[in-house]
Amino acid sequence: MIKVGISGLGLIGASILKKLSKIEGYELFCQSKSSFEKAKKYAHHTSCDIDILASCDIIFICSNADETLFYLDKINNITNLNKDVIVADVSSIKKELLNEDLNKYKFDFILSHPMAGSEKSGFDASKDDLFVGSRWLIQKNNPLLEKVIDDLGAKPVLVDMKNHDKLLSYVSHLPTILSFLLFDISPDESKKLASSGFRDTTRLAVTNDNLAYNMFFQNEDNILEAFEELTKKMDDLKKMSKSEKIKLFKQIREKRMKMYDENGKNIF
Repeated sequence: MIKVGISGLGLIGASILKKLSKIEGYELFCQSKSSFEKAKKYAHHTSCDIDILASCDIIFICSNADETLFYLDKINNITNLNKDVIVADVSSIKKELLNEDLNKYKFDFILSHPMAGSEKSGFDASKDDLFVGSRWLIQKNNPLLEKVIDDLGAKPVLVDMKNHDKLLSYVSHLPTILSFLLFDISPDESKKLASSGFRDTTRLAVTNDNLAYNMFFQNEDNILEAFEELTKKMDDLKKMSKSEKIKLFKQIREKRMKMYDENGKNIF
């Protein structure tokens, strides 16, 4: 039996729990400040006490991004912690972690990030197929971590985490901030006329406000740099002729159509 620990039972942590609870060969240990009672239906062991994770082979820290270092220290202070345990985070922002001396921990810590989620949050929003068909970014290869990721239905992808926050500013962080701001600037008269286009474009504006704040606070430089590129593209667009504008829209449309399949999953 592989002993898997999950610290934090929000959308990501609870989705890991629900999926692995359906797969033989896993013994599940869950720690959470508030949702550990809900986890009893799926886990073998649940508690609000971090010490419950002591015997685990692998632990996922699924807390808010600004709490990851706190829980790394908490795990590091578990007296009888399995000396061979692998610990992985799921944070969408790595700047703070990369600035830390990660060698001080008595366990092998691996930066990771599942490229799956929802505008919804919390245990009740979690689902067992959240990661199916998605990519899971990892700092380095590790057989145990990669097996768990495979069993969750995701594909492990090796990424230089030094580039993580810049890459994510384009495909996650800036889209989230723009979603909030677009909704904010739209007059009520416009909102009354809105249909699916506005709904889909502003879907991320119901993202947990603490998560949105952390995205901007911890990755502001990269987000603003990406936004400058966007405004430059808009300036370039204004200067184009009609035929040039149509050609650009066609090129972008064709590229976008090749990116996802009919179920919304990445093709490349």
